[in-house]
Amino acid sequence: MSNPIEVKVPDIGDYKNIPVIEIFVKVGDTVAVEDTLITLESDKATLDVPSSHAGIVKEIKVKVGDKISEGSVVVMLEVANSADAPSAKPTPAAQTDTAGNTTPVAPAVATEAPPAASIPIPVERELLALPILDADTYPKQPASKTAYASPSVRQFARELDVNLDNVTGTGPKNRILQDDVRAYIKAVMNGAAACPTSNVAQSSTSLGGGLDLLPWPHIDFSKFGDIDVQPLSRIKKISGQNLSRNWVMIPHVTNNEVADITELEAFRVTLNKEHEKQGIKFTLLAFLIKACVQGLKKFPEFNASLDGDNLVYKKYFNIGFAADTPNGLVVPVIKDADKKSVTEIAVEMTELTKNAREGKLKPTDMQGGCFSISSLGGIGGTTFTPIINAPEVAILGVSRSSMQPVWNGTEFVPRLMCPLSLSYDHRVIDGAAAARFNAYLANVLNDYRRVIPPKKAST
Repeated sequence: MSNPIEVKVPDIGDYKNIPVIEIFVKVGDTVAVEDTLITLESDKATLDVPSSHAGIVKEIKVKVGDKISEGSVVVMLEVANSADAPSAKPTPAAQTDTAGNTTPVAPAVATEAPPAASIPIPVERELLALPILDADTYPKQPASKTAYASPSVRQFARELDVNLDNVTGTGPKNRILQDDVRAYIKAVMNGAAACPTSNVAQSSTSLGGGLDLLPWPHIDFSKFGDIDVQPLSRIKKISGQNLSRNWVMIPHVTNNEVADITELEAFRVTLNKEHEKQGIKFTLLAFLIKACVQGLKKFPEFNASLDGDNLVYKKYFNIGFAADTPNGLVVPVIKDADKKSVTEIAVEMTELTKNAREGKLKPTDMQGGCFSISSLGGIGGTTFTPIINAPEVAILGVSRSSMQPVWNGTEFVPRLMCPLSLSYDHRVIDGAAAARFNAYLANVLNDYRRVIPPKKAST
């Protein structure tokens, strides 16, 4: 046997400091290539870290609860001999291990990063983990010069308008950490700590303006009858936190519209028959994704994100769609949807949906979204209010289509009508713009030829 080698966390996208939730091996276990070592928990997904080599576990470098990133050492593995190590080539997703060398080469690999322009924008940002204090209710806090904190923590506090002099540090030598800033904000919102500049927080009657809400009721339901207690899945816990954050922080408004998709549905059925032998299945969602791209091009404020006091306009068109899985909803993203045909989108959607249901989605598959679609068409309903997927500024909800009588000027005729529910961030988008966007989208679905760009006139 050779000296142990390091098995590290492979490329997991633009995610950092992901907690370890399960460890599947112990010292002395024999593992094969691709055997799962640990499981990480990221936003709306669980990630299995496979072994890049076969051998015997000599030492486990992590424990449940540890927060690790790409390149972190997971286990020390003893392989048959050092010459065999390079032959067990890691998968493309596991290029970060040392390939059997006792002298780690990870630092050189870890310094390599894709160009900044190619890094997907993460679905969430760390500073959005908590609601930002309202600027009118909580005036700007002066920057502290004496508090013991790193520059990154100071920037984090400035973005949340927190005076570090009021924060108790829990790090070495009372150093203030980002978790300390979060804890302080939670204490202020829960009423456990007072905001020095807030008169609202000192009011005897809470109206919820400072989120000083009544505590959640704790009731013994068993005294009223039989109960069955089931724990929430990890996915639902994480997604629930994100949904709560987005609902609290974003002023949602929903515009409702109906689209006549009679001809589009007939076209969809025809395409399915033509591509039946190829195994390609077209759903309304594939056409919706392409139509939404046209809407984003015509109304660029819907393809933007708030970044502090700035509005970031994106020149790429990545559309996310909600996929139902046994563990909860996830949102895979169709990248560069403007450059893909409806057929290509349909094929990619099928593959992403399959991976989502099998728990095989990669973090990069759910990053970089510009706009999301939540479709309940196969289930039912007429309208609903989908929650915006921050840092996006809008999301489209689609309900079940139904045949309805429509007046054509001389008589009522049956038409297939599809309800569209557009939720938008009122800080960025006003009601008139939302109505125009939804109406334009309905017109595109009514006559799908609008998706085809017009030819430029020859000179």
